[in-house]
Amino acid sequence: MILLQAQQIERRFGADVLFTNVQLEIQEHARVALVGRNGAGKSTLLKILANLEAPDEGTVTTKKELTLSYLAQNSGLNSNNTIWEEMLAVFDNVRNLEKQMHTLEAQIADPSAFEPTEYEQLLTRYDQLQHDFNMLNGYGYEASIRGVLHGFNFAPERFDSPISSLSGGQRTRLALAKALLEKPDLLILDEPTNHLDMNTLAWLESYLQNYTGALLLVSHDRYFLDRVVTEVYDMNFGHLDHYHGNYSKFLEIKAERLKIEMRAYTKQQKEIEKLEDFVNRNIVRASTTKRAQSRRKQLERMEKITKPINDATRAQMQFSTDLESGNEVLRVRDASIGYDAAKVLAHPVNLDVDKNHAVAIVGPNGVGKSTLLKSILDIIPFLAGNAKIGANVSIGYYDQEQQTLHENKTVLAELWDEHPTTSEKDIRSMLGSFLFSGSDIDKKITSLSGGERARVMLTKLSMDHDNFLILDEPTNHLDIDSREVLESAINEFNGTVLFVSHDRYFINQVATEIIEIMPNGSTMYMGDYDYYMEKKAQQSALATAETLTADNATDTAAPQQNYQQSKEQQREIRKLQRQVDEVETQMHALEARQTEIASLMNNPEYSNDIAKLTDWQKELDTISSDLDTLVEDWEVKSMALEEANS
Repeated sequence: MILLQAQQIERRFGADVLFTNVQLEIQEHARVALVGRNGAGKSTLLKILANLEAPDEGTVTTKKELTLSYLAQNSGLNSNNTIWEEMLAVFDNVRNLEKQMHTLEAQIADPSAFEPTEYEQLLTRYDQLQHDFNMLNGYGYEASIRGVLHGFNFAPERFDSPISSLSGGQRTRLALAKALLEKPDLLILDEPTNHLDMNTLAWLESYLQNYTGALLLVSHDRYFLDRVVTEVYDMNFGHLDHYHGNYSKFLEIKAERLKIEMRAYTKQQKEIEKLEDFVNRNIVRASTTKRAQSRRKQLERMEKITKPINDATRAQMQFSTDLESGNEVLRVRDASIGYDAAKVLAHPVNLDVDKNHAVAIVGPNGVGKSTLLKSILDIIPFLAGNAKIGANVSIGYYDQEQQTLHENKTVLAELWDEHPTTSEKDIRSMLGSFLFSGSDIDKKITSLSGGERARVMLTKLSMDHDNFLILDEPTNHLDIDSREVLESAINEFNGTVLFVSHDRYFINQVATEIIEIMPNGSTMYMGDYDYYMEKKAQQSALATAETLTADNATDTAAPQQNYQQSKEQQREIRKLQRQVDEVETQMHALEARQTEIASLMNNPEYSNDIAKLTDWQKELDTISSDLDTLVEDWEVKSMALEEANS
């Protein structure tokens, strides 16, 4: 069933057309990504689809009584409620049913107060309420709240905290938590991965994979898109193109499509050139004029192929240094991180950064990653321990809060004031390589978007030629193309890099080592993100094995009755786990076939084979129905397994 359909949508800003003739369709249970460059109009289109803005042309139609939730990027909850009260408000209808049930229960307890017929009606009414209550997860809504809040790193002791006391990032996470608990038919999320650490990202991916409604997402997190979505709409040059598959599959199909289209265009251009040459040489000769006229008519009737266009305009980012540092660039020893000795964020932190290495800092939100960078830079003092900067080290700093920019300066002045001996032509050329052109360089910093401000800061770093770059969340606000350019620039840099990031793909492409910061200290992993995850999985498996060994030792010493109960419980847990694994295997197989069919349907080779396309569409419909059944079965079995383990 189609939940939402957009037809011939156009949006203009004055005489400029942002996008036109946009066609988009969202089916039940769809997993859709909207991708494109910063400024392409993605957020504007989401607002139109959510009925928050009206299009200049076209229509958006939805299923009758569609429930829809829209969460803008960086939008946080503003409420006088506590965290728990705000989440409970999602279930007001369920709680009203609960109150009615309690009222009826008190009445049912005294049958003598009613005539037999009235009492029978009372029981019937109670049965109906109980059925409705159960269907609305009435017996599990509080557990759902606790589960989602736990997933977003809100500990139970914080549940009574007023929302007004939370940071901006925490309010954003809470807004997302509330949207998930509402479980609308269609959930529209604009950059939902902002302000999430990697553990929370992994939890959110898992939650959304099993979400029963449809999803429409804008995100620059490539890992996230690959794990969640099965369709991609690509916003480019004011138009929207539709692809089946996840983000990586979309890139493959798009590249292949452009190659095929360019091949067809080139072939036709050669044919046109040949025909035009024949006409020009033979049109004036009496003996060949008829043939030339025939060729001219052939040219006129020919359906011209438009030259395929691909927005290949990218920032030309480069970092370099003329001054080499010593081999030991940074040493941090037994450091305590925090703003107050009464509240240490992490201790002890030890860190080695050597020349030409790129070290990533990871860890949960609030553990002090940005604080560590500021302490290394001597902006915030260490509470204990120290940092030693190596010989001939010059530091360039990228501040995620962008406080190093001067709000009232123009883009040109921001750079020129720091490099007054550089010619204006060279400054403009440098800004042009970072995609600032024309009137852009005369804009004031305060009027720039987050992505533009990020590019200004990276331009400054590029001009400073420092040999040690300290970067705090450098990919925030950058679109995917710009992130890929930054990856290349860092990989080609002849200096050293220390950076904080939650972008797992970026870390995997750039990092030579990873340091994980936790409240109880730091751990170094000598590899990229894939290596880090492999080691974390090994540590988790080892911890589980040690726990099981300890449990077995306890069981041996326990009375026989407890031992028998434990065996039966473990047997039941294993049985449930096998059932859950079996359902997941079936789901993965169907999803793989779904992706395979989608790829076949997008193959130009079959574009005119109506019989095959029809058969594939029927199979897709069957798979979709089977997946719905399996998801419901998985939820029941997973809940039973969770209860058995508790």
